[in-house]
Amino acid sequence: MSERGISLLLYSSMKKVVEYKKLWELDPDWDTLTPAQKEWLDSRIEIVRFPKNAMIHSEGEQAMYMWVLITGKVRIYKEGVGQRAQIIRLQKAHEAFGFRAVIAGDTYTSCASAFEPCEVYQIKGEDFVTLLQENNVFCYHVVKKLATDLAVSEIQTINLTQKHIRGRLAESLITMRKKYGYDEDGCTLALYISREDLANMSNMTTSNAIRTLSQFAQEGLVSVDGRKIRVLNEDELKHISRLG
Repeated sequence: MSERGISLLLYSSMKKVVEYKKLWELDPDWDTLTPAQKEWLDSRIEIVRFPKNAMIHSEGEQAMYMWVLITGKVRIYKEGVGQRAQIIRLQKAHEAFGFRAVIAGDTYTSCASAFEPCEVYQIKGEDFVTLLQENNVFCYHVVKKLATDLAVSEIQTINLTQKHIRGRLAESLITMRKKYGYDEDGCTLALYISREDLANMSNMTTSNAIRTLSQFAQEGLVSVDGRKIRVLNEDELKHISRLG
């Protein structure tokens, strides 16, 4: 059985006991749908659970679905030279992904996998396109999201290709803080990340990520406990990132 099939089976066993917020309660963009459109979508949408590291979609697959993350985190990445992954972005709860390829009628140009156990709303591509065609306000919000993603992608390309190793790692730590915030202590990143994933976010080898993170710790910028990273001097990390 495929990983997606396993996920659907897991959903089938749990759907009677778990209550979820509606999609439009998670993301206000979807609240622009009319009551009739909401009712129609609600009758066709699926909730799917993916275990940690399970593949949600692969690069080159024909786009059949798009997703909205309910709980957990998802990594979006591309396979590079020597099968080394380049993490493009990390999705957090209530964010949508996979919709660009659906709109274009294209294949997925990246991979998506569960960074941690997660649950998603899975929406058929044809249903998503129907809503775009029928609801101008909803379509505008999706176009705005695409435009924002494009701007972020352009900035990331500069950061990962022109900055030195220290600048790239500092930028990744700042990005994680902006995306997920801190734990209750106000300094531990609310994302427990492996050195390999941190390297893949920063476009560097794992050994370089380990070495540079150790340098940051020695300089008092961060402290490290396994996958937990505490930011001790965010202003200096921002300075290092700006210097490149």
